Amino acid sequence: MDKKEINYGGYKMKTYKIAVIPGDGTGPEVIREGVKVLDAVSHRLGFKLDYTYYDFGGERYLRTGETLPDSAIEELKKFDAIYLGAIGHPQVKPGILEKGILLRIRFELDQYVNLRPVKLYPGVDCPLKDKKPEDIDFVVVRENTEGLYTGSGGFLKKGTPDEVAIQVSINTRKGVERCIRYAFEYCRKRNKNKKLTLCGKTNVLTFAFDLWERTFYEVAKEYPDITTDYAHVDAITMWFVKNPEWFDVIVTDNMFGDIITDLGAMIQGGMGIAAGGNINPEGVSMFEPIGGSAPKYTGKGVINPLAAICAAGMMLENLGEELAGKLIERAVMEVTSKHLKSLAAGKMGYSTAEVGDLVAKYVTELPLKLES
Repeated sequence: MDKKEINYGGYKMKTYKIAVIPGDGTGPEVIREGVKVLDAVSHRLGFKLDYTYYDFGGERYLRTGETLPDSAIEELKKFDAIYLGAIGHPQVKPGILEKGILLRIRFELDQYVNLRPVKLYPGVDCPLKDKKPEDIDFVVVRENTEGLYTGSGGFLKKGTPDEVAIQVSINTRKGVERCIRYAFEYCRKRNKNKKLTLCGKTNVLTFAFDLWERTFYEVAKEYPDITTDYAHVDAITMWFVKNPEWFDVIVTDNMFGDIITDLGAMIQGGMGIAAGGNINPEGVSMFEPIGGSAPKYTGKGVINPLAAICAAGMMLENLGEELAGKLIERAVMEVTSKHLKSLAAGKMGYSTAEVGDLVAKYVTELPLKLES
């Protein structure tokens, strides 16, 4: 995306246009803290963020009957990135908002990679015995626009004793290859262990994962510097718990990625710290905390905003402001190691706003020469 530049007395300040969708439940509360931190880091490093807010979510749906207006997708294409709080309302049937907003944005903006860092920060309680931050630091690259999430399938004789329900997993060579290629490139850029693991189920899903496996090893020939590995999804879940230090970057399909990233969130300390990106490398990407809207905590000021703040950091890195993203992450690590009693809602020892204040303070005060 081309970045608009504003001229201030001869100095051109880079400006990014950000669409903000606070969403439902505690979404607006965590987004408020994320914006607070974004403002702090952009002010310090000399770029500008131009926010446009949208009220897409449960309240709008209950009021108007629409999830996204017809103009929404074309409007969102004009932004440099989308910053999302949470989607999910207790008065709206599950699936309506998720399909009508989240999946529609992902599919129509072709955000074909779901990027999920799984990293244990210092001071955070891990449910795994004897595992420390150096043991849990990997990334899952999940295919985000195909698989079982396309909604392909149907019913036969619905509502009768002979009912048949069919759900079809759609996997195209183009979709699989571009996701795998992104994973190889990301693994190379990450430059940690330079190891990419394909997560699948080749012994049962003999059509879909035959395509995935063949494509994986064909693309691997172009990346001789990357070590390749394969593991069944059930083995992956076991090793996440037993030996998470084995992993560097993992690539997988939509459904398996959805499942293993929730397990990843738990071993990194819970949904309060887990951030994700829906990436279109050639277009507009969307960043969000991966936890839900947590309606029971709405308005109480006790929800953890760190996942939303980490998503803001991911967004800046994706926009090319890598120093800003790393500065936010380092500030979060200062807060987890020195301040928070817990990551759980209501148990942090601070309010939602106070946690945001702490991160913003560190963003302003930390030295700029950060370790990568």
